[in-house]
Amino acid sequence: MTAPTAKADFRITVLLVDDQAFIAEAVRRMLADQLDIDFHACTDPAQAIPTANRVTPTVILQDLVMPGVDGLTLVRFYRANPTTKDTPLIVLSTKEEATVKAECFAQGANDYLVKLPDKIELVARIRYHSKGYINLLERNQAYAEIARRESQLTRQIGAATKYVRSLLPQPTDKPAKITWSFVPSTNLGGDTFGYHWLDDDHFAMYLLDVTGHGLDSALYSVTVMNVLRSRSLPNTDFRNPSQVLAAANDVFQMDQYGDKFFSIWYGIYQQSTRTLRWANGGHPDGLLFDPRGNLERLYSTGPVIGMMPWEFETRSNVIEPGSKLYIYSDGCQEIIRPDGSMWALDEFISLMGQSAPPNESKLDELLNHVRQMRGSQSLDDDFSAFEAVF
Repeated sequence: MTAPTAKADFRITVLLVDDQAFIAEAVRRMLADQLDIDFHACTDPAQAIPTANRVTPTVILQDLVMPGVDGLTLVRFYRANPTTKDTPLIVLSTKEEATVKAECFAQGANDYLVKLPDKIELVARIRYHSKGYINLLERNQAYAEIARRESQLTRQIGAATKYVRSLLPQPTDKPAKITWSFVPSTNLGGDTFGYHWLDDDHFAMYLLDVTGHGLDSALYSVTVMNVLRSRSLPNTDFRNPSQVLAAANDVFQMDQYGDKFFSIWYGIYQQSTRTLRWANGGHPDGLLFDPRGNLERLYSTGPVIGMMPWEFETRSNVIEPGSKLYIYSDGCQEIIRPDGSMWALDEFISLMGQSAPPNESKLDELLNHVRQMRGSQSLDDDFSAFEAVF
């Protein structure tokens, strides 16, 4: 586990660069009773940049006239140096000409004082410039910490996405040709789905969507999926959809799972009679298109799982050969366009009833259409759906 980054304790730190030792001593004495101010002096202008890199001042007091390297040249060097490019610079000079001051500001100085300044004024300006610079450092540190945490979260979400995807079933041809699409949102939602044989004649299919986004929602959905796959709900006939939802509603009460609940569509296909039986807990209706393209919306009454006691309803339909069943999450249909309008349900249903383009699955066409409407490849919610062709 990576330890959290500690917040740096930024103190006011002054670096005086002046070749005259008595100036350094005078400034040191002015600041001696300021216990929250650290003072450093550099009398060799050639060492100004290395010294600044070492002590990381919150303000630099720079003499203007020095042997070897003049102060204006050093001002330009400070601004070109990554460590000091934003450090406040106060030029100290015996000159009071406006043109000199203007040139100092043009080269990147923040302030100008005629030396030696009064102690009260010097301390006030040191504090003023240091406060602004420390605020900048703290802001940059906060941004860096946010970026670090976002990078860490991105890695975690990537690992969780890979884990959830590894649990999803393989496409199958029996008792129907089933294909699926699973595209997580940028923050990873709580979608998952599955299908499996209960016995030689009964085939279970389900898709669920846990409220919220992030790792907790994703892992909660995996927990529910594992319970359904292992058939570990007590006293439950998993061939009876309403029993399954009622048992799940008893076990997964939201007050025991961080106030999270989930919607689910759960169906059982009996191969010998070609009968599909299903129950719905607050989930979008399944869409069943017969071979002639006629639509039946597979609804049944029931709230989301975990919110309140409920007697769920099982409904049924005989499936004609050539029929297509679509089960999906709301991330496939509740799409907000860039202009703020919502994709209408009847438009979604109309699209799903049309034939897919050549060499393209209907779910691929739907995903491409959703991304085109959003004007982005990234999604606000998980895109999860499966198609069963009987």
